[in-house]
This record gives sequence, structure tokens and C-alpha cells, in this order.
Amino acid sequence: MKVALIGVGMIGGSLLAAWRQAGLLSAAAGFDIDPQALATATGRGLIERSAGSVAEAVAGADLVLVATPVGAMGEVFGQLAPALAPDAVVTDVGSTKSDVIAHAQAALGEASARFVPAHPIAGKELPGVAHADAGLLVGKRVIVTPAADTRADALSRVERLFAAAGATVERMDAGEHDRIFAAVSHLPHLLSFALIAAIGAEADGERKLGYGAAGFRDFTRIAASSPVMWRDICVANRLALGDALRRYRELLDRLQRAVDAGDGPALQRTFEQAARLRRQWAGAADAE
Repeated sequence: MKVALIGVGMIGGSLLAAWRQAGLLSAAAGFDIDPQALATATGRGLIERSAGSVAEAVAGADLVLVATPVGAMGEVFGQLAPALAPDAVVTDVGSTKSDVIAHAQAALGEASARFVPAHPIAGKELPGVAHADAGLLVGKRVIVTPAADTRADALSRVERLFAAAGATVERMDAGEHDRIFAAVSHLPHLLSFALIAAIGAEADGERKLGYGAAGFRDFTRIAASSPVMWRDICVANRLALGDALRRYRELLDRLQRAVDAGDGPALQRTFEQAARLRRQWAGAADAE
């Protein structure tokens, strides 16, 4: 197949590498606003052709993979729509789905039936196509959130392609997806960014950061992620994320009161509940 990759980054590059390794890719064109990303992808053999526009990249493609920040997807769909081949399928790798579906339906018209919204649950904290990895999705989940009008053949095709990259594919309602990932992905990223920013803003912040050990590194690893991508995710999923953040702040307020009062039993109850849930989750994840 011929693929057009719009947004040449780590996830899109990893998929191209996996499909090429599986013998599914005959040619790939890429478009990105960053010339260095295109040069890196070409140098690594991920794409054969650097396009000067979205429409140029999409022309003649069997599959269009949109891997831009979600905030740019509405504009991208509008630019690719006139160049889309009659049988071409479009998919994305965005971390939010309800807004992306709405943008696709508004921009693609009847062709939105050939759009399959998807979210690979895989990644690295370091962004960029230089970190693309053909094995990135092996053993990982990909969530697809088809709309009511999504064509069955397009859905099946995209699901097979993600499976060929080593992923387990699961279907989910877009609204449910956004609520779940607000809690387990978007909120943790926001908190990680916030903790680093708060410490760094203190007069002795740099000194404090110098003493961060393994636990601190684990908790803040994702603060090295792309600020632009996560800005767009937080804005796009602001309703579900706002609800998750409010619930978290309520718990923090309770913990603040317990700390101020020296209420060890209250702290311990919360810690014991969290430790039990974390161990159960880790055991279930290891069993998978």
C-alpha cells in the first residue's frame, strides 16, 4: 500500500517502520511543518518522498495516517479532503477522539465514512521521528472508536494494519475513551508537568531537582513529553479532564487537611487504599 503520513513524528514513524518490516508498505510520503523531521524520516528510510503540502502527500495514497497534534487535525482534514482518492482510508493516532471525529465529519463530508479514529496506547517520553521504533506497538493496545457511519471495510482494514504492527485492537465508544484517558493519561501528564514546573519555579528549585532519585524520576518521566502535543490534548479533552482534575483536587484538599493536622490515620487510610489498588493493577498488568 501507499501511505501518506501527515505529521512525521515518533508514533507515525514507528507505524511506517512496522508496516515496512511486515512487507505491507510499497511507498510512503510525508508532510510536516518541520523540515528536519522530514529529513530525519528520509534518512532513516521511513519515507521516500517529502511533500510540500498535505494535499501533495495525500495524492495517490491508499491510506492517510494523521499523526499531528490533535489541535491541528481539523485544519489537516480540510487540507487533505480535496486530494483524497475515492477508495483511500484515513486514520489518526490522536489521544482524544470525540473532537477528532467531529473535525473529520465537518471537513471530510461523505468521505468521513472512510475515517477510522484510533489511539495507540504506546509511546515514549522523548518525541520526534528520531525515536521511531518498529516494535513500539508490539504487545500494546490500540483503541479504535468508530462513528455510527464508519464503513465496515475501512474499520476492518485499519484494525488489520494495527494488528500487523503487533498491537491488540479494541473498539470503544469515543466518549468513554475520552473519560477513561482523561483519568489515566491526560491527568497524569498534567500533574507531572505541574510538579516539575512548581519545583523549578522555587528559588532553590534547581538544587532540589538535583536530588531527585528513582521515584521522582519515575513520577516525572512524562514531563519530558511534547508540550505542544499535551497542550492540545488537555484543551481538546477539557471537559473530561476538568472533571478528573476536580476530583483529584478534592482528594488533595483532604490530604492537605490531614497533613496540616498531623492526622496520620487519615493519611494511612488513603495510602493503604492506593497501595492495594496499585498492586492489584500491577499484578493484572503483569498477568497480561
